[in-house]
Amino acid sequence: WLTQPILAQVASVVARPKSVGSAMTELTQKEDDIQKMLVCKSHVGTKNLDSKMASYVHKRTVDGIHIINIGKTWEKIQVAARIVAAIENPDDVMVVSQRPYGSRAVLKFSQYVGASPVAGRWTPGALTNYVTLKFKEPRLLITTDPRTDSQAIRESAYMGIPVIALCDTDSPTRYVDCAIPVNNKGKESIALVYWLLAPEGLYLRGTLPRS
Repeated sequence: WLTQPILAQVASVVARPKSVGSAMTELTQKEDDIQKMLVCKSHVGTKNLDSKMASYVHKRTVDGIHIINIGKTWEKIQVAARIVAAIENPDDVMVVSQRPYGSRAVLKFSQYVGASPVAGRWTPGALTNYVTLKFKEPRLLITTDPRTDSQAIRESAYMGIPVIALCDTDSPTRYVDCAIPVNNKGKESIALVYWLLAPEGLYLRGTLPRS
């Protein structure tokens, strides 16, 4: 029930009418974004595959590495941007990364979007124990890796907070509401996802022009 107001706001954002010009611009933007993903190796997964992530896999190489369908990656980034835009107060969005490669990306994303960053070690009870000095009550949680950020995701599930996560082919998706299929092991790939997510969310919120 906590996520129903957010889902209603997301639906209103998605339902906005688009002109022919904006549709063509979006198509060109998609091609550019996919080219950037290829350069940053966002499509390169792992040799292991979680059953919940099988629908996002394009194929498997001779070496046994699963290749992610980056067309679906781009679509899920757009969905995630609409969820971020639906949060009225940007400070209610918490972005978490215990992986060193994702720390700088999280800090930069939070700087421009206005979110609350947690880069580094996660304090247990930050979302469930109000006595904790770092206790917060966000409306949305974004994590860089569901495996390393499992404590934050588990606490979000207890508190009914929706979760967006960057998921590789072997990532667990339990308690994850919106999984972005992408290579979350490479620093370029992680940085690119946040780099694409930030301006799209600001555009949908109306604070940044598309150009």
